[in-house]
Amino acid sequence: MTQAYSEFAAVYDELMADIPYDAYVDIIDVATNGISGKRILDIGCGTGLLSVKLAKQGADVTGIDLSQDMLAVAEQRAQSLALPVRFKQQPMQQLDGFTDYDVAVIAIDSLNYVVDKEDVLATFHRVYSALAAGGVLVFDVHSIFKTDEIFMEGPFTFDNGHIAYIWETDEGAHPHSVYSQLAFFVEGQDGLYKRFDEVHSQRSFPIQEYVEMLMDAGFSIERIFADWEDEPPYEESERIFFQVRK
Repeated sequence: MTQAYSEFAAVYDELMADIPYDAYVDIIDVATNGISGKRILDIGCGTGLLSVKLAKQGADVTGIDLSQDMLAVAEQRAQSLALPVRFKQQPMQQLDGFTDYDVAVIAIDSLNYVVDKEDVLATFHRVYSALAAGGVLVFDVHSIFKTDEIFMEGPFTFDNGHIAYIWETDEGAHPHSVYSQLAFFVEGQDGLYKRFDEVHSQRSFPIQEYVEMLMDAGFSIERIFADWEDEPPYEESERIFFQVRK
């Protein structure tokens, strides 16, 4: 997934400042007919930005992530807000030890970091087992238009005066996948910039393939929509959302 997340975890929140996490809370609220009192599994929770928002709404939240460095930031965030969110380090395709959850969420293209189709299918099966009867899974992924067209328009650059990066992209080893090399430059307290590098691989699948994998795991499809809007995907949609139920 990446070479190391230790330094990336420290700048992750600033880089994700434009992500509409409140909109994600609203999506889950609609899917579950209310968040308060629900047991929610936040898979690929990163630094816990969504986890704490759900906990503030009265949910009983458990966050799962592959990166211990991300989880350390998430735990500190929850503790600082006096929110009883639990966190556990696990790869989502090996999710284990969870039962009777009302909701599972895999937010902000976290599933795209699982690049083998067998592992995506394993993730769906394990999430299905973790949910109570009638439980809902909500997740989003990059569209294949984004992986095949938009990501290939790189390199991309970013500079907010404190953090800068150069993001180079190439086609990945799998269909509809992207191999990213990122060089970050982060300003220290002494005014000097420190560089660190990240390598990321992501892959997406056509919508129908996701549907087939979800149905193989036992889910029924309730809603597929795109780009944060309650509208069906079209050819140039960039982010595809799925709402499915056990």
